[in-house]
Amino acid sequence: MNNSAHTISHTRSFRFNAEGNSLRLHAQTSLPSLGENQVLIQLAAYSLNYRDLLNMQDINGRRADLIPLSDAAGTVVAVGKAVSNWQPGDRVSPNFFPAWHDGVFAPHHLASALGGGQVDGVLAEHVVLDADAIARIPAHLSFAQAACLPCAGVTAWHALFERGQLQAGQTVLVQGTGGVAMMALQLATAHGARVIVTSSSEEKLARARELGAWHTINYRQTPDWDLQAMALTEGRGVDHILELGGAETYQKSISAVAFGGQIAQIGVLTGFNLAPNMLPLQFKNASVNGICVGSVAHLRALNQFMEQHQITPLIDKTFAFEDSAAAFEHLRSAAHMGKVVIQNS
Repeated sequence: MNNSAHTISHTRSFRFNAEGNSLRLHAQTSLPSLGENQVLIQLAAYSLNYRDLLNMQDINGRRADLIPLSDAAGTVVAVGKAVSNWQPGDRVSPNFFPAWHDGVFAPHHLASALGGGQVDGVLAEHVVLDADAIARIPAHLSFAQAACLPCAGVTAWHALFERGQLQAGQTVLVQGTGGVAMMALQLATAHGARVIVTSSSEEKLARARELGAWHTINYRQTPDWDLQAMALTEGRGVDHILELGGAETYQKSISAVAFGGQIAQIGVLTGFNLAPNMLPLQFKNASVNGICVGSVAHLRALNQFMEQHQITPLIDKTFAFEDSAAAFEHLRSAAHMGKVVIQNS
């Protein structure tokens, strides 16, 4: 079915200002032409990731007027003449890496990441994407909930299920209560794993227990949380650790990982300057998996799992499209638990 994009009279997007640390609203009266293998999506909701704060600040590593964000959900409103698997009215989400459809990761996949470098993201009312770069969203999820999945959800899924091959009864440790951590908690718990959550907030830890956490550790009260994790696992160690902290947490993750266990290297919340002693991994026969989001196939598998188990992502706070700048500031405050969402009603 072929529907022309020029029927949209106007559209809006947010772009970074060249000086960084700010957004500006941009309006236009025309859209990019719709290729024969592309779809036009009217976006209804978006979610933020820590990466978006880094991109805002990285004025030398990105195009000055870049449209930010990688995560969104909306409705197909037009399809190119060669597209047969999508039609107007379908509810979909773009993949973080539009070029990574399936299989092994490759350098050109990295260059396609939405909302970074030279590639515009999705903080816009409409986007045009290749038909094979999107996934159908679960029927039980709202647009706001579905918008939480392409980065945080896929990262957790890739780490635990695709690379980690998580088994029921195994132990998982996640650091903090952000989007990836809470998605991992929900996914692993639904699969029958036992999840340990670390945080400095007793309030957030209590909420994590409500979401199914097996044990929680306040790392401010218990700085040697790696020893606590070992004690909770009767000295065996944790089967899967989602390393989200970076420089200040990595050595403790190595200490806490089980013999034959896995560390999923994901986050850099405390900096990029990693210099841990890796030798213990050798004598534990443990491994480190570098995880950088995932493919369209991963997103589709995640969506099927979410629908099967009727999982709904944890949303901390929702902002109006016009208040997108405030959403960035809320994320920057680190007061959130779960995902920060923007909605365009």
